[in-house]
Amino acid sequence: FVSVIMAENINIISNVDSKSSSDETLILTNKMPQNLEAEQGLIGSILFDNKTLEDLPISFDSKHFFDPLHVTIFDACVLITDNGRLADPITLKGYLKDETSFRDINIEKYLLDLREGVLSLSKAKFYADEIRNCYIRRSLIRIGDDLIERSMNPSVDTAPDEEISNTEEQLYNLAEKDQVNAGPVDFKTVLGKATNQINEAYQRKGSLSGVDTGFSGLNRQLGGLNKSDLLVLAGRPAMGKTALATNIGFNAAKSSNPDELQSILIFSLEMSAEQLAQRILAEQSTINSHKLRSGDINDKEFSDLVSTQNNIMNLPFFIDDTPAISVSQIASRARRLKRTNGLTLIIIDYIQLIQGTKASESQGRVQEVSSITRGLKSLAKELNVPILALSQLSRAVEQREDKRPILADLRESGSIEQDADVVMFVYREEYYLDKSEPTQRDNENQESFSERFLRWQDKRNLAEGKAEIIISKQRHGPTGIIQVQFEAQYTRFMDLAEDSRIPSQTY
Repeated sequence: FVSVIMAENINIISNVDSKSSSDETLILTNKMPQNLEAEQGLIGSILFDNKTLEDLPISFDSKHFFDPLHVTIFDACVLITDNGRLADPITLKGYLKDETSFRDINIEKYLLDLREGVLSLSKAKFYADEIRNCYIRRSLIRIGDDLIERSMNPSVDTAPDEEISNTEEQLYNLAEKDQVNAGPVDFKTVLGKATNQINEAYQRKGSLSGVDTGFSGLNRQLGGLNKSDLLVLAGRPAMGKTALATNIGFNAAKSSNPDELQSILIFSLEMSAEQLAQRILAEQSTINSHKLRSGDINDKEFSDLVSTQNNIMNLPFFIDDTPAISVSQIASRARRLKRTNGLTLIIIDYIQLIQGTKASESQGRVQEVSSITRGLKSLAKELNVPILALSQLSRAVEQREDKRPILADLRESGSIEQDADVVMFVYREEYYLDKSEPTQRDNENQESFSERFLRWQDKRNLAEGKAEIIISKQRHGPTGIIQVQFEAQYTRFMDLAEDSRIPSQTY
């Protein structure tokens, strides 16, 4: 077969299998994809009429040029016009006089020739498209050449699956952001983006900045689930963390704009997709989840179930129940979904079931989890979406009188606490009270037992159907407790009627 690879100043490297009946040829060229005439035509159009800059695609940037001379000229044109001045050969000459790269050429004459060579301003957009296309091809060559180099000289610590993920990440960044690897960005650019975000927040007039969780108290504390954040939701078994995460994901899907690509993706490493779907059906149809699983429902309930299914079946809700999935596989599937269906939120149930890399496994469980959480945080930033990852808690909670979890209760808490932007716990006092129902002690009279039982019963009644979402860490906002309602028969969390009263206690 013939592999055609274009690379700059690269010699032909060919390993020919002597047993093969056909020759393998690697065709290389010493010229990277470029179109200097298009670059000159575009800059000439800009010099002829500065308004040409306004008609260029938003994604077009000086980095798309091949010739460094044209990069400098284009950046100078943008800077001068942004300051409200005319960009022409005269003004540019004064601006570029100190550039060492222009000392061997007559820059004023070069700029005049470019301007006078313009035949039609209408072609400027096509020049820009051609320049960007050449940049994309050059970037693809670099990615391919890098992949060949790493594949021919593999690292002991890097598995082939990781190489695939790394290459896929570079291709995703190239497709979505026009860059292969991000580098330093000047403060002016960063400041402009920060100001735009502040302006957008001001225009919202207090509305949510992130994904709607469906819980008013949680929305107030977090402002919704914000882009590029890694949020960890932890709890002991039977606290309802999977139900809460599923409720949040489904609420986000219901509140999404049907005219935009806004999918919700759940990676369920513990439960099957069918079990999660049954939970959602029970919650939405208000039919007891146990009755659904056993099939013990009447005709009306079955009719309600069908109606509910028809109402929710087209929501942008995706479930991946692959067991023991790795971070690189999560990243690969999330990137693919964002490209095809859009992506608003990723939910992972749960961190401790994610498969680590071979290198991290050999260093111990703490390092393995640390590698996983770093990978999830990197993915959240790369895709610019929030990731809600569930986590188990250690048994230390059970040894304390106060069962409310704290940050130190997180399994392998150091890395999770460090990498997460938000750490939340779900806690149901009702669960622990049910387990501690009083029994009469030896040598305890009936009156004393009755008093103790009534105190327990009062406390149990107050806690019935209630749960707490404890925000113990928030990088960009306050911590605190949100009271919610929990309906176990429907595996559903809801706002409490008195939800406007949020406890002032913080952690």
